[in-house]
Amino acid sequence: MGNKKSPSKGLRYLFVFALGFTIGNATLAQQKQDTLTLTLQQAEKVFIDSNLTLLACHYGVDAQKALVEQAKVWQNPTLNTDFGIAADGKFLQYKKNADGSYNGQYYIQIQQLILTAKKRGKQIDIANTNTRISELQLQDILRNLRYQLHQDYYNIQQQLALLEIYKGQSEQLDRLLKGMKAQMDAGNIARKDFVRIQALVISLQQDITELKKGLSDNQNDLKTLLQIKDAHQFVKPADQLTGEVPMPDNLESLVNGALKTNPSYLLQQWQTTYQQQNLSYQKALKTPDITLGPNFDRNSNFAPNYVGLGISLPLPIFNKNKGNIKFAEANIKQQQAVTQNAETELRNNISNAYQKLLLSIESNDGTQKAFYKDYTIIYNNMLESYRQRQINLLEFLDFFNDYTDSQKKLLDQQLSLQLAQEELQYHVSR
Repeated sequence: MGNKKSPSKGLRYLFVFALGFTIGNATLAQQKQDTLTLTLQQAEKVFIDSNLTLLACHYGVDAQKALVEQAKVWQNPTLNTDFGIAADGKFLQYKKNADGSYNGQYYIQIQQLILTAKKRGKQIDIANTNTRISELQLQDILRNLRYQLHQDYYNIQQQLALLEIYKGQSEQLDRLLKGMKAQMDAGNIARKDFVRIQALVISLQQDITELKKGLSDNQNDLKTLLQIKDAHQFVKPADQLTGEVPMPDNLESLVNGALKTNPSYLLQQWQTTYQQQNLSYQKALKTPDITLGPNFDRNSNFAPNYVGLGISLPLPIFNKNKGNIKFAEANIKQQQAVTQNAETELRNNISNAYQKLLLSIESNDGTQKAFYKDYTIIYNNMLESYRQRQINLLEFLDFFNDYTDSQKKLLDQQLSLQLAQEELQYHVSR
């Protein structure tokens, strides 16, 4: 009986175990939440759904569409009235006389402005063009932000891959240092050799620190684009750099396609259209608008019940809108020059990006891939050879540094290839 646990103790142990299991699961869940793993396509979806800059631009497009509807609306008519309040010391004389006539006087007129020279249609055209310009501005902002998103994503890929290499080398050097410490204590190796390896470890740790700083900067940019406010959350690319991209189409077809789809260039074309429509509208303003006003007048005209039609229009004697017309003509010439320069710039940018992509593809050929694979095998053999004292410290250090540089160059090459493809896509796509 003395060896049996009391029910209360058993429940207490069960509660502690359950609490520990719950806390452990909660901690694990928190760790999973701290790292958000996304493919590039998933990151784009989050970016489109949550980016406030794009949302603000969408509202701008909606506002321009509202102005199109407003431009289609006719001017409101104007009501003019004049009622006699007092005359001959009497107020509101609106009684009917014995002969059927009326006392008092009042006047009513409805005026409607009639736009001439197709001004209303021209205003609608300008409003439609402004809407199209807003849509292209949205596309251009989306294109720029997506390009930045892709750059950050690929940079993080490269930095994480390089960090893994650095960490692996750091672990190998730590194991090597432990072995060398025992050998130095036993008097088998000189302290200077041990210190050289220590210096290599410190240098590698400094490289890791600098790499993490750059990784933090790219994380900050990426999280801002994705509207992630949790400072402890880390966005990890699900994809890895592969050094594989498809060959681009021929240069001429890329240029021809970009001239039809590139929003930055199309924006300049539509700005030219806007200036041309504005010139047409300014010329139309030379023609005066007409105001029609049917009216009714009781007891203040040659007839007791007078019905008339008023027509008014300004006479274009002094102001014929010449200044605004000349201003619009100058704006057209200026915008045409800007558009022509935009086309030249687009063609050159595509050609430059195309050549850089071809060079990056050439630098990632199969021969170089085989070289880097063999280099890693040789590196592992050199590390083992140094442990067994088959090579001296100087040979090991030279090879270690060369191998580190080669791995960094390999990742830089793969990153350069991805960024070159992104740069070309940036110029040729919407």
